[in-house]
Amino acid sequence: MWLRNVVFSVNGYYELLGVERKLSLDPAELQRRFYERSREWHPDKFARKSEAERQRALDNSSRLNDAYRTLRDPVKRAQYVLSEEGFDIGEQRAKDVPAELLEEVFELNMALEELRSGDETARESLEAARSNFERMLAEVDRRMGTLFEAWDTTPARETLAELRGLLNRRKYIQNLIQEVDKELAPAA
Repeated sequence: MWLRNVVFSVNGYYELLGVERKLSLDPAELQRRFYERSREWHPDKFARKSEAERQRALDNSSRLNDAYRTLRDPVKRAQYVLSEEGFDIGEQRAKDVPAELLEEVFELNMALEELRSGDETARESLEAARSNFERMLAEVDRRMGTLFEAWDTTPARETLAELRGLLNRRKYIQNLIQEVDKELAPAA
Protein backbone atom coordinates (compact mmCIF):
# COMPACT_ATOMS: atom_id res chain seq x y z
CA MET A 1 0.00 0.00 0.00
CA TRP A 2 1.02 3.61 -0.52
CA LEU A 3 1.36 4.32 3.21
CA ARG A 4 4.33 2.00 3.59
CA ASN A 5 6.52 4.53 1.79
CA VAL A 6 5.29 7.53 3.77
CA VAL A 7 7.46 9.06 6.45
CA PHE A 8 4.93 10.67 8.74
CA SER A 9 7.32 12.79 10.74
CA VAL A 10 7.44 15.46 8.04
CA ASN A 11 3.75 15.55 7.19
CA GLY A 12 1.09 17.69 8.80
CA TYR A 13 -1.74 16.18 10.76
CA TYR A 14 -4.32 16.81 8.05
CA GLU A 15 -2.19 15.08 5.44
CA LEU A 16 -1.51 12.15 7.77
CA LEU A 17 -5.20 11.55 8.19
CA GLY A 18 -6.04 12.31 4.58
CA VAL A 19 -8.54 15.05 5.35
CA GLU A 20 -8.92 18.51 3.91
CA ARG A 21 -7.21 21.25 5.91
CA LYS A 22 -10.27 22.89 7.42
CA LEU A 23 -11.34 24.01 10.86
CA SER A 24 -14.81 22.46 10.53
CA LEU A 25 -14.39 18.70 10.27
CA ASP A 26 -16.89 15.86 10.22
CA PRO A 27 -16.04 13.81 13.35
CA ALA A 28 -17.30 10.56 11.82
CA GLU A 29 -15.18 11.03 8.69
CA LEU A 30 -12.14 11.95 10.77
CA GLN A 31 -12.59 8.82 12.88
CA ARG A 32 -13.03 6.66 9.78
CA ARG A 33 -9.81 8.01 8.28
CA PHE A 34 -7.97 7.52 11.56
CA TYR A 35 -9.03 3.86 11.82
CA GLU A 36 -8.15 3.29 8.18
CA ARG A 37 -4.65 4.71 8.63
CA SER A 38 -4.18 3.03 12.02
CA ARG A 39 -4.87 -0.40 10.56
CA GLU A 40 -2.21 0.26 7.93
CA TRP A 41 0.45 1.20 10.48
CA HIS A 42 -0.50 -0.95 13.46
CA PRO A 43 2.75 -2.21 15.04
CA ASP A 44 1.43 -5.81 15.14
CA LYS A 45 1.54 -5.87 11.33
CA PHE A 46 5.29 -5.28 11.54
CA ALA A 47 6.13 -7.86 14.21
CA ARG A 48 8.16 -9.97 11.77
CA LYS A 49 9.82 -7.07 10.01
CA SER A 50 13.22 -5.55 10.63
CA GLU A 51 13.86 -3.47 13.74
CA ALA A 52 13.92 -0.31 11.60
CA GLU A 53 10.51 -1.13 10.07
CA ARG A 54 9.03 -1.95 13.49
CA GLN A 55 10.34 1.34 14.86
CA ARG A 56 8.95 3.27 11.89
CA ALA A 57 5.56 1.60 12.44
CA LEU A 58 5.63 2.58 16.12
CA ASP A 59 6.64 6.15 15.27
CA ASN A 60 3.99 6.49 12.58
CA SER A 61 1.31 4.96 14.78
CA SER A 62 2.20 7.39 17.55
CA ARG A 63 2.10 10.34 15.15
CA LEU A 64 -1.31 9.22 13.84
CA ASN A 65 -2.62 9.10 17.41
CA ASP A 66 -1.29 12.61 18.05
CA ALA A 67 -2.89 13.86 14.84
CA TYR A 68 -6.24 12.32 15.68
CA ARG A 69 -6.26 13.61 19.27
CA THR A 70 -5.49 17.09 18.00
CA LEU A 71 -7.89 17.26 15.07
CA ARG A 72 -10.88 15.70 16.81
CA ASP A 73 -10.93 18.47 19.44
CA PRO A 74 -12.09 21.80 17.95
CA VAL A 75 -9.98 23.90 20.34
CA LYS A 76 -6.82 21.85 19.79
CA ARG A 77 -7.51 21.85 16.05
CA ALA A 78 -7.75 25.65 16.03
CA GLN A 79 -4.56 25.94 18.07
CA TYR A 80 -2.81 23.58 15.65
CA VAL A 81 -3.85 25.62 12.61
CA LEU A 82 -2.87 28.86 14.34
CA SER A 83 0.53 27.39 15.16
CA GLU A 84 0.98 26.13 11.60
CA GLU A 85 0.12 29.62 10.35
CA GLY A 86 2.77 31.20 12.58
CA PHE A 87 0.60 32.52 15.41
CA ASP A 88 1.90 32.45 18.97
CA ILE A 89 -0.47 30.30 20.98
CA GLY A 90 1.32 30.52 24.31
CA GLU A 91 -0.53 30.22 27.58
CA GLN A 92 -2.81 33.05 28.59
CA ARG A 93 -1.26 34.78 31.59
CA ALA A 94 -3.46 35.36 34.62
CA LYS A 95 -2.79 39.10 34.52
CA ASP A 96 -4.04 39.39 30.92
CA VAL A 97 -7.70 39.96 31.74
CA PRO A 98 -9.73 40.57 28.59
CA ALA A 99 -11.00 44.16 28.92
CA GLU A 100 -14.64 43.16 28.51
CA LEU A 101 -14.34 40.82 31.52
CA LEU A 102 -12.84 43.31 33.98
CA GLU A 103 -16.12 44.04 35.75
CA GLU A 104 -17.05 40.35 36.04
CA VAL A 105 -13.59 39.48 37.36
CA PHE A 106 -13.76 42.28 39.94
CA GLU A 107 -17.17 41.06 41.17
CA LEU A 108 -15.94 37.47 41.20
CA ASN A 109 -12.89 38.38 43.28
CA MET A 110 -15.09 40.25 45.76
CA ALA A 111 -17.43 37.27 46.13
CA LEU A 112 -14.48 34.86 46.48
CA GLU A 113 -12.95 37.03 49.18
CA GLU A 114 -16.27 37.19 51.04
CA LEU A 115 -16.76 33.43 50.88
CA ARG A 116 -13.19 32.77 52.00
CA SER A 117 -13.73 35.05 54.98
CA GLY A 118 -16.73 32.96 56.02
CA ASP A 119 -19.64 34.85 54.44
CA GLU A 120 -21.79 31.98 53.11
CA THR A 121 -24.17 34.44 51.44
CA ALA A 122 -21.45 34.98 48.82
CA ARG A 123 -22.08 31.41 47.61
CA GLU A 124 -25.18 32.58 45.73
CA SER A 125 -23.15 35.30 43.95
CA LEU A 126 -20.55 32.71 42.96
CA GLU A 127 -23.19 30.38 41.57
CA ALA A 128 -24.63 33.27 39.54
CA ALA A 129 -21.14 34.17 38.33
CA ARG A 130 -20.56 30.57 37.28
CA SER A 131 -23.80 30.54 35.27
CA ASN A 132 -22.78 33.81 33.64
CA PHE A 133 -19.35 32.40 32.74
CA GLU A 134 -20.96 29.27 31.30
CA ARG A 135 -23.15 31.47 29.08
CA MET A 136 -20.05 33.40 27.99
CA LEU A 137 -18.27 30.16 27.17
CA ALA A 138 -21.20 28.96 25.06
CA GLU A 139 -21.18 32.32 23.24
CA VAL A 140 -17.46 31.98 22.57
CA ASP A 141 -17.97 28.45 21.22
CA ARG A 142 -20.75 29.65 18.89
CA ARG A 143 -18.49 32.45 17.62
CA MET A 144 -15.67 29.93 17.11
CA GLY A 145 -17.96 27.88 14.88
CA THR A 146 -18.71 30.97 12.81
CA LEU A 147 -15.00 31.75 12.48
CA PHE A 148 -14.27 28.12 11.53
CA GLU A 149 -16.77 28.39 8.66
CA ALA A 150 -15.37 31.77 7.59
CA TRP A 151 -11.80 30.48 7.49
CA ASP A 152 -12.81 27.30 5.67
CA THR A 153 -14.52 29.39 3.01
CA THR A 154 -11.87 32.10 2.68
CA PRO A 155 -8.67 31.52 4.65
CA ALA A 156 -7.59 34.92 5.97
CA ARG A 157 -5.07 35.88 8.63
CA GLU A 158 -7.59 38.34 10.07
CA THR A 159 -9.96 35.46 10.78
CA LEU A 160 -7.19 33.52 12.49
CA ALA A 161 -6.16 36.59 14.51
CA GLU A 162 -9.74 36.93 15.75
CA LEU A 163 -9.83 33.21 16.47
CA ARG A 164 -6.63 33.47 18.52
CA GLY A 165 -8.17 36.25 20.61
CA LEU A 166 -11.31 34.19 21.06
CA LEU A 167 -9.30 31.16 22.21
CA ASN A 168 -7.53 33.35 24.77
CA ARG A 169 -10.89 34.62 26.01
CA ARG A 170 -12.20 31.05 26.15
CA LYS A 171 -9.23 29.88 28.21
CA TYR A 172 -9.61 32.80 30.59
CA ILE A 173 -13.32 32.07 31.09
CA GLN A 174 -12.55 28.37 31.69
CA ASN A 175 -10.02 29.39 34.35
CA LEU A 176 -12.67 31.55 36.05
CA ILE A 177 -15.13 28.65 36.05
CA GLN A 178 -12.48 26.38 37.58
CA GLU A 179 -11.75 28.94 40.27
CA VAL A 180 -15.45 29.22 41.15
CA ASP A 181 -15.85 25.43 41.13
CA LYS A 182 -12.90 25.05 43.47
CA GLU A 183 -14.47 27.44 45.98
CA LEU A 184 -17.96 25.97 45.65
CA ALA A 185 -16.78 22.37 46.04
CA PRO A 186 -17.81 20.87 49.35
CA ALA A 187 -15.00 20.67 51.87
CA ALA A 188 -13.65 17.14 52.15
